[in-house]
Amino acid sequence: MKKTTTSAESISPSNEPLRRRAQALGLWGVLSRWSELGEEPWVQRVVTLEEEARQARSLERRIQQARIGRFKPMADFDRRWPKRIDLELLDEVFQFDFLADGGNVILVGPNGVGKTMIAKNLAHQAVLRGHTARFTTASELLNDLAAQEAGSALSRRLRHYLSPDLLAIDEVGYLESSSRHADLLFEIVTRRDGERSIVLTTNKPFAAWNEMFPSAGCTVSLVDRLTHKAEILEIRADSYRAKEAKERAAERAKRRAATRAARKSPGSRGEVEP
Repeated sequence: MKKTTTSAESISPSNEPLRRRAQALGLWGVLSRWSELGEEPWVQRVVTLEEEARQARSLERRIQQARIGRFKPMADFDRRWPKRIDLELLDEVFQFDFLADGGNVILVGPNGVGKTMIAKNLAHQAVLRGHTARFTTASELLNDLAAQEAGSALSRRLRHYLSPDLLAIDEVGYLESSSRHADLLFEIVTRRDGERSIVLTTNKPFAAWNEMFPSAGCTVSLVDRLTHKAEILEIRADSYRAKEAKERAAERAKRRAATRAARKSPGSRGEVEP
């Protein structure tokens, strides 16, 4: 009696990884005839093209959802400008070990020293590595949550900020906040604690956080939760934005002076030689 060959028996060991890839993509038509088509050269090409297309769509979707906006790459960060910065720690956080551990990164320093630039680059690199991320300012996040009615509406909105692998919160401390805002930030930090990472920028040392939330009772607990598993990068420098503004103004003045000199030179348009 002739033995019937099953599809499982027809799958060679070298062919099995490709079959699993096709299964992950849901190519059910090809899979239903795998014993016949599995060894065809074009199947490998189809599977690879579909994987690449889905990866590209996934990356595009995650970049849009991250809402990072425009930013300068870290190659433009002037590592010599800060008076104080732990460059070794800066390089270390871009290895993203903190993300695997559910830890946080806190960037502390005055205005214009590159905190937002670093935070946006961390969010962008996390997305490129296959993670989900969301960038927001503290005022946008807290005002958004405070506008929700308590109950199901607030719970749904909270999930919006709890679900990304990395949540970047920019400009904490730039505006005085209410105790309601403090409670909402505490809720975010507590529910992400040890599970999903936060990158946070602030111009206030932790000792001054009571000034941000003067009527809140959770400030000490908030700082404790936030710093529990955190890399803290302190930057001390004059404003780099102010430096760039002065350089641009000097360059414009130089161009204007050159233009005036060219207009006054003999033989230039509008000038009459004596």
